[in-house]
Amino acid sequence: MEITDIRISLRDEEKLKAFAEVTFDNSFVVRGMRVINGTRGYFVSMPSRRRKDGTFQDIAHPVNAETRKLIEEKVIAAYQKERDRLNG
Repeated sequence: MEITDIRISLRDEEKLKAFAEVTFDNSFVVRGMRVINGTRGYFVSMPSRRRKDGTFQDIAHPVNAETRKLIEEKVIAAYQKERDRLNG
């Protein structure tokens, strides 16, 4: 599996810094990933929906730590590149 495209939509909120749209193998897109500025730095939150009880459930997510790390590293790098591009 290869990440073939990442599109970043910046936000200027306290914790939410961007939305990401990630394309895999030029054939499958996952929208709604979020770049979050947490207490230990940036991380990527997967798309989720609110359940009736108020908790959240991921709609799409990696099934192993290696894939999660790959997605997180590439999305955060794309976020930083886009942020730097706009800030000159």
